[in-house]
Amino acid sequence: MYVVSLFLFPFLLLQLLQSGLALQNGLALKPPMGWMSWQRFRCITDCKAYPDECISEHLFRRHADLMASEGYADAGYEYVIIDDCWLEKNRDRTTNKLVADRKRFPSGLNALADHIHNRGLKFGLYQDFGTNTCAGYPGVINNMQLDAQTFADWDVDYVKLDGCFANISDMATGYPEFGRLLNATGRPMVYSCSWPAYQEESGEVPDYESLKEHCNLWRNWDDIDDSLESVMQIIDYFGKNQDRIQPHGGPGHWNDPDMLILGNYGLSYDQSKLQMAIWAVLAAPLIMSNDLAKVEPRIKNILQNRDVIAVNQDPLGIQGRRVLIKNDIEVWRRPITPQNDVQEYSFAVAFVSRRTDGAPYAITFTLKELLLMNENGYGVQDLFESKSNLGVFRPENHFSTRVIPNGVTFYKFTAL
Repeated sequence: MYVVSLFLFPFLLLQLLQSGLALQNGLALKPPMGWMSWQRFRCITDCKAYPDECISEHLFRRHADLMASEGYADAGYEYVIIDDCWLEKNRDRTTNKLVADRKRFPSGLNALADHIHNRGLKFGLYQDFGTNTCAGYPGVINNMQLDAQTFADWDVDYVKLDGCFANISDMATGYPEFGRLLNATGRPMVYSCSWPAYQEESGEVPDYESLKEHCNLWRNWDDIDDSLESVMQIIDYFGKNQDRIQPHGGPGHWNDPDMLILGNYGLSYDQSKLQMAIWAVLAAPLIMSNDLAKVEPRIKNILQNRDVIAVNQDPLGIQGRRVLIKNDIEVWRRPITPQNDVQEYSFAVAFVSRRTDGAPYAITFTLKELLLMNENGYGVQDLFESKSNLGVFRPENHFSTRVIPNGVTFYKFTAL
């Protein structure tokens, strides 16, 4: 037995090493929800001129407090995430560790993490796979093991790893390696990767099987900007590429179309509904980037709409798809719970208008056109009008909706 054990040891060791290659952290079984600084606050570092907007511990303490006090945490938003520009320009000369800007984060990141955790929330932090972050601060390359352990020591719960100032050819091995190093610290940290966005930009097709194995979520394409045009470009990208993207989203590994910009300057009230609805259909991470102190009550109601959030957080974790376009009305559909006695899915269905003709556009579909085939029919609810139950519809029945220009209507079809 002793000889056999020695003979088998290399084989067993290889199996153990191979089983450790995947992320396998058990996190992000539903799309992460939270708040991140980048889209709204970018790299504002002048705290004298902009004390409530600069990237500082004050900004993140304030938003942790607002998430807890204004109902966002109760609605499911849990991560408070620092994006770029939190660092000193150089590593510590003695330890080579990353250093948070001493003037803007005078208490240090452990104290900030404690503040966030004490509000029942989780702490997220940005870094970059390259030599520098996108804003020019030190990146993790050549220091990955040290930085992964530093994040664990700072009680980080979520890591976003960008890809500026990096060799794209190194990303397919480097990003998985950093994920393994995060895991090796023993601290659970959600891992958000950016390497497919950089590969797509250079014309390479990402390896989605590797992404699913090594990352909890990944940015697929361009950064979102504060405009309807940007939102629509992202929606178009996901629609046009859904055959190769959609199958890879699911519990523990999500496609990420980027942040929610509701509450800023670029979207109207109805366009805010549009982004929220499509991000719910896409099973996208719901990561807000706004000033929570200035979000209008009606936009706050969209962000905290429990029916729409329930679609996004559906336990099946099936990403939705664009199923048809008719008269410049796009139909986006996602299978969700509950399933009926014969395991037919319920569905969330969004009707998105790409029309600009100035009036709400009335349009009618049979349920068969929408690929809703349950013979027992569906109970229909307007998800932006929670008390609006529209009756029962069967596959042969007609369903009508009226969508404003650049707007959305959003329904739940519950399988009976």
